[in-house]
Order: sequence, then C-alpha cells, then structure tokens
Amino acid sequence: MAAQAAAAAQAAAAAQAAAAQAAQAEAAESWYLALLGFAEHFRTSSPPKIRLCVHCLQAVFPFKPPQRIEARTHLQLGSVLYHHTKNSEQARSHLEKAWLISQQIPQFEDVKFEAASLLSELYCQENSVDAAKPLLRKAIQISQQTPYWHCRLLFQLAQLHTLEKDLVSACDLLGVGAEYARVVGSEYTRALFLLSKGMLLLMERKLQEVHPLLTLCGQIVENWQGNPIQKESLRVFFLVLQVTHYLDAGQVKSVKPCLKQLQQCIQTISTLHDDEILPSNPADLFHWLPKEHMCVLVYLVTVMHSMQAGYLEKAQKYTDKALMQLEKLKMLDCSPILSSFQVILLEHIIMCRLVTGHKATALQEISQVCQLCQQSPRLFSNHAAQLHTLLGLYCVSVNCMDNAEAQFTTALRLTNHQELWAFIVTNLASVYIREGNRHQEVLYSLLERINPDHSFPVSSHCLRAAAFYVRGLFSFFQGRYNEAKRFLRETLKMSNAEDLNRLTACSLVLLGHIFYVLGNHRESNNMVVPAMQLASKIPDMSVQLWSSALLRDLNKACGNAMDAHEAAQMHQNFSQQLLQDHIEACSLPEHNLITMAHPLCSSKLRMDPTPAWPAFCEACVRNLDPTLELSGNKTTRVPTSPSPLSRAKS
Repeated sequence: MAAQAAAAAQAAAAAQAAAAQAAQAEAAESWYLALLGFAEHFRTSSPPKIRLCVHCLQAVFPFKPPQRIEARTHLQLGSVLYHHTKNSEQARSHLEKAWLISQQIPQFEDVKFEAASLLSELYCQENSVDAAKPLLRKAIQISQQTPYWHCRLLFQLAQLHTLEKDLVSACDLLGVGAEYARVVGSEYTRALFLLSKGMLLLMERKLQEVHPLLTLCGQIVENWQGNPIQKESLRVFFLVLQVTHYLDAGQVKSVKPCLKQLQQCIQTISTLHDDEILPSNPADLFHWLPKEHMCVLVYLVTVMHSMQAGYLEKAQKYTDKALMQLEKLKMLDCSPILSSFQVILLEHIIMCRLVTGHKATALQEISQVCQLCQQSPRLFSNHAAQLHTLLGLYCVSVNCMDNAEAQFTTALRLTNHQELWAFIVTNLASVYIREGNRHQEVLYSLLERINPDHSFPVSSHCLRAAAFYVRGLFSFFQGRYNEAKRFLRETLKMSNAEDLNRLTACSLVLLGHIFYVLGNHRESNNMVVPAMQLASKIPDMSVQLWSSALLRDLNKACGNAMDAHEAAQMHQNFSQQLLQDHIEACSLPEHNLITMAHPLCSSKLRMDPTPAWPAFCEACVRNLDPTLELSGNKTTRVPTSPSPLSRAKS
C-alpha cells in the first residue's frame, strides 16, 4: 500500500509538472506570438518602422526562449537588418548565431539553411568570399536530404564562382546539381541546372560541349509535362541561349527561326496566369526569371538582332518599349539584373543614334550609362570597356581622331572578351587608316592581327566580314584598287549570306567610289544606287551623304543635269542635318567625356566574357567620313570635318 501511495504521489507530481510545463509553454507561445505579431506589423507598415520591428524581436531574448525560438529570432533579426538597414555588423552577428544554434537542433532545416544562405550573401557583400565558400560547402554537404535547399545552395555557390570568374568550378557544381535533380526525380530543375551550365560554357567558348548539352536540354524541355509557365520559362531560357549563340557568331539570318520561336513563346507566357498550386516535388520550387523580366530580355535580344541586321528603326522601337517596361519594374523591384538590362539596351541604342545621325542624343545616353555604372561596382567592372568603346565611336563620328584612339586603346586594356577586342581593333585600325602615314607600323600590326584570310581571332561571321571591309578600305587608300575590290566583294558575299545590311551598304558605296575613281561610271552607278536605297532603309545618314555625293557627281559626268541637281539637293540636306547635330553634340558639357582616356568606371581589367550580351557584335563599323563633294578631278570639302578621302583621291 505504501508503495502504491508513493507511486500515486509520484504520478500526481509528474502530472502537475507536465501541466506546469504546458502552461509555461502556452504562456511562452503567447508572449512570443505577440512580439512576433508586433514586429511583423511594424515591418509591413507604410512606411516600414524597422527600428520598432527590431526592438520587438530583440525583446524575445530576455525571456530565455527555447533554442528553436532563439535561432529563428536571430535569423529574423539578421534578415531584417540585412535587407532594411546598413548595420551589416549586427546582421552578421545574428545570422552567425542562427547558423550556429540551428545546427544543434534536429529537423530544423529551413532556419539552418536560410541562415547559411543569407550569411554567405552578407559575406560576399562585405568582400569576404573566402568565408562564404566554406560556409556554403558545409551547408551543401549536410542538406542532401532536403532537395529544395540542396539545389538552392548549389545554385548559390555556382553563382559565387561565376562572379569570381571561376567558370570551371561553377560548371562542375551545376553538373552535380543536374545529376542530383535527376536522382530526386526533378526533370524541371535538372533542365535549369543544365541550361545554366550551357550558358557558362558559351561564355567559355567551349562550343564542342555546348552543342550536345543544348540538344539534351531541348529534349528535356519538350518532354517535361508540368506547370505551363514553368515549361514555357524553360523554353525561353533555352531559346535565349540559342539566339545569343547565333548572334555572338554574327549569324543574323540563321538566327531568325529561333528568334521568332522566342517571341512567340514570350507571347504565350504573357497570356498564362500564375498557378497558385505548389509543385509536389520540393526540388521543383524554382523559377528562372519572373515573366516581366523575361519580356524585357526578349526585347533586348530582339534589339541586338535588329542592330546587327541594320534594322535601326526597329531597334529603336523595341528599345523604347523595353526601357519603358524597365522604368515600371524598377519602381517596384530593385533587382540588379534590371540595371544590367538597362545598360545593355542603352549601349545598343547609343550605337543606333550614332548611325542615324543623332550624336547629341547618343552622347547624353553615354553619360546616362556612366551614371548607372557609378551606382554599382559590378556594373563598373563589367561595362568599362564598352563605355570607352562607345566614346571612341562617338569621337570618330565627330572627327576627334586623337581622342578616338585614346578611348579605343583604353578599352583594349579593359577587356578580355574576344569579340569586343576584335571589334575595337577593327575600329582602331580604321582610325589609323584615316590618319594616313602617322601610324603605319602600328596599323600593319593591327591589320595582321585581324587578318580575315587566315587565323582570324574570333568565329564571328559579321566581325570577319567587317575585317574584310577594313582591309578593302586600307587597300583603297593605298591606291591598290583591284585588291580593294577583292576584299570588298568578299565582304558583300559574307554580308549578303547573313543579311548584314549596314556592311552591305558600306561595301557597295565604297565599291562605287572605286569604280568612279577608275572612270567606270556605269559600274559605279550600279553600286551606288542600291547602296543609297539600303542606307535609306536602315537609315544610315553617313552612307546616305556619301552616296548622294557620288550620285551627284556621277550624274554630272554623264550629263544628267536634273538627276545631278536632285542628288545635290539631297546631299545638301544630309550635310546640314549632320552639321547641325555635330555642333549641338560638341556644345554639350558631356562632350568633355572624350578627353577622359583613363578608365571611366574601374581600374580593374574586365575579365568576364559574356556572350549572352554581345553588345558590340554589330556588324558594320562606319569609319569613313563621307562628307565630300566629288567634282570632276578635285574634291571640295564640306565644312563638317576633314576626311582622308581627299588624300586617296590625290
């Protein structure tokens, strides 16, 4: 009986203790939920009251909460401080505590891996990459039973290696992710990993590995049956890689079917409604880009295609649409990729303005790109070479050749991107050609490095065609007309094969000029008339000016007074437009940018070849200043700028 009484007493005491613990837990839960509710209320207020939110979360710790609540609160504080304040030291401290405590708690994956992910982001922001990488590796190692976080952390570490230019390590991680996704039955995320790897292989120019990989991706995308928006977003990713691969190779005509599919695909996505049902496989909880961002991206690759093909009005139209969409998105979204899109669009529209005779507007947009790059160190390093190249092109357009040389030389020091390097060298060579005998030794060296007949440094079709054009231009200035015609006919052959309209127009008008110099007026007319028609369609103001001067003098020589007068009037109109624009551009304060030969954006070399955004693969380099009135055996200079064509004629 005594034993039974003792047992009963013990049971009663245990029951009382359990009841007390339950009451305490209930009380703890109530005060915790109250503080959490207040914190969330302050965080979501308009405007947010971050200080009060932080105070509410900090008030949790004096209650000595359980480890789970303590770790979660440290994570919440670290997240709020990281995203809404500049107090990175406190944010780091809270995230480190969340990561440390959560590792000691079983089945607490969300807090554990979110803390690791945020903390590594913070380390990278503080340039502590050496601290971020081992943290992510450890998190990846212990997350293999949690598919969502394992895939997300693999993506994150691959991105970190990419930013460090270690594309080999990034590709290896993406390959590991693709295999893991296959094992856990997520073909969707497997495709994301493989497409991401394909993008990096394109950046590394490993084309032999890219082609089978893209073929496999295409099969996976077509066979996968799932959320329609996810499926179409995979198709957009796949087609963007294909389109940019073609454009990087300068194959403007060959890319048209893929570009059309891409445009149809984005139209399909815009009609689909977001599905609120979450995927059953946690490894599928990813998306490549929001569909609004994909729309801007498709506008961007369309602009790139239009610029290379010489459809400049179309390029301006889609640039305007994309920039308008970007402005709306940036009011709600501060994603860095939007600024990258904006800079690349501006780079293309600037080239467009220079061709169409709007130098003043182009210069103001160059200044805008500078301002955007000053807001981001990453944009600084990624676009320094492009900025100096744009300034060099502007200098050529206003005939400031010494400044053009300085800008192009600076750009060459800042790039490791092969296509951009070839584009700059091609332009720099044309500057030296215009300067006559001042840089003969350097010019011969440059021409040898971009010799299109053998060992051309890049695979780009349009850049190789442009190199033939520059060789033809050089031969023309040397008076070797038969050699010049050979080079220019090769340019025409290549440009016609891929619809490179600006190169075609430039080659035709230069061939027409050669035939005019040789006295073959009929053949000259056969070249100049289609050049004028094509230049009007583009429209290219400089080629129109040059063609109208040739047409005027051809018609004079043939005794066609009425046609000669009409051509002379056209030439006068083009001259006045270009002269007025020239004066306006040179009077702008931004014109002083041309004297800045040191790096505008960063002292570091640009190390990241990004073929997904080949901003300077535009096919034709307009390097002649055709502001000449050709009259019989002499040349009369139009007062806009001097031209080396007079030396060639004499």
